[in-house]
Amino acid sequence: MSGSGDEPEVRIVPYRDGPLLVRGPVTICDQEGNEIDAGRSPVALCRCGRSRIRPFCDGTHTTTRFRAPSGRESR
Repeated sequence: MSGSGDEPEVRIVPYRDGPLLVRGPVTICDQEGNEIDAGRSPVALCRCGRSRIRPFCDGTHTTTRFRAPSGRESR
């Protein structure tokens, strides 16, 4: 899928046993609506829940043996 018109496309890619990598122009907010500055692009979002800089990934998943597929999990 591509973006409409001249808007850049946003892509979110779940990496196997790792973070969600977000490429493209996004705004990340907390539950009160306050913007959280990622300070970098692309943005890696934590999936293991153990990062010290949540919601961003700090690589902790590699030491906690976090496991998750890149694609959709079957139920």
